[in-house]
Amino acid sequence: MAGKKTSIVILGGGFAGVYTALRLEKKFAPEDNVEITLISDENFMLFTPMLPEVASSSIEAKHIVSPLRAFFRKVKFQNKEVHSIDLTGRAVVAAHCSACERNELRFDHLVLALGSKTNFQNIPGLADHAFPMKTLGDAMMLRNHIIDVFEHADLQEDPRTREGMLTFVVAGAGFAGVETVAELKDFALAAQSFYRNVRPHEVRVLLVHSGARILPEIGESLADYALKRLIEKGVEVRLNTRVTSATAEGVELGSKERISTNTLIWTAGVKPSALLAALPCPITKQGTIIVNEHLEVPECPGVWALGDCAAVPDPRTGRPYPPTAQNAIRQGTLIADNIIACLRNESKKRFSYRPLGVLACLGRRSAVAEIWRFKFSGFFAWWLWRTIYLFKLPGLERKLRVAMDWTLDLFFRRDIVVLKVFMKKIDRKIPLIVPESAAATAETPIS
Repeated sequence: MAGKKTSIVILGGGFAGVYTALRLEKKFAPEDNVEITLISDENFMLFTPMLPEVASSSIEAKHIVSPLRAFFRKVKFQNKEVHSIDLTGRAVVAAHCSACERNELRFDHLVLALGSKTNFQNIPGLADHAFPMKTLGDAMMLRNHIIDVFEHADLQEDPRTREGMLTFVVAGAGFAGVETVAELKDFALAAQSFYRNVRPHEVRVLLVHSGARILPEIGESLADYALKRLIEKGVEVRLNTRVTSATAEGVELGSKERISTNTLIWTAGVKPSALLAALPCPITKQGTIIVNEHLEVPECPGVWALGDCAAVPDPRTGRPYPPTAQNAIRQGTLIADNIIACLRNESKKRFSYRPLGVLACLGRRSAVAEIWRFKFSGFFAWWLWRTIYLFKLPGLERKLRVAMDWTLDLFFRRDIVVLKVFMKKIDRKIPLIVPESAAATAETPIS
């Protein structure tokens, strides 16, 4: 590997991209002829399993994000949005913001770890009126909205108007939907106690799912337990039911039922980055890139894909691996090893991984867990959920902060403060030409 530097570019700052970069940095730490660049439109990595707890005010938002720059010493991080990818010319074009100049970065190896975005499935009104639960901003916006709804309801005397305000609908009963609805129910009941004019029976929480059972990713017995637990908490569950349209005042279901609500939370679908559709490589109907057993894009040497944006074949089932964090982490490690093998003319490894298990939190002191084929539910599963994810949270500081949040949550009521903070947009500084007569008395303003 002597000669000019080999450029490795990684697109995406989630689990897949970060763990690819960490592995490469570890392997190439003593070498100077390899340049590793990670590009992400956020300057932090989000620990997504704890996102519903941010929405329910159980955890501070900043405690589940880690600055990407703090992860690396050798890897170069660039906080930019990718605008185009040229596989033929082997270059990526990106910019920090719309006012910034777009720069071209050439690569020898490209890792596509762009993740996924919310898919509203072209359902009328959904994109305009539903709250997604995919990013940190989504969780914070939902939290503020819920509190604001209670503020409005406390001032509202018309019972029909209050009904719509205090009805919350979650669409989708996978892990994200179930954990969100459980946290939402806990938070709504906790918030209600602050508002004298809101009665507990007025708070209504619904879970709508198009399938025959919730949590299709786990065994039927655990899914049945989770369903029973949600119903005991007071969540209304509608199975085999789809959302067909949404407005600011309500949701229409496939059964022609209309539910009056100001809050629809959408967790029923994701889609890959739109950048992938423009690439000259094979993709699935869902828009994910088809890769081989080495996680390399066929007929595109030096181009790799993983995580949410790739269809990684499972040799045991023939179907793609589910886009989970534990799969993405292992895929990132393997891609790093295979890039190293390519540079050293060694044999590449095949990806084969059996997940350790799955966990889903059902709110306060209850969860379901399936680990190494052992099944747990209730308090012990909840303790496992918290212990395992606290251990996986990057950095000692974040672990301590989240542990403190959880401890305080046991003894104090949840926070209902809404901070309406907006980040000021900084435009380019454009000097204004000042007449010579005024130059001595006026400074050049900027816009």
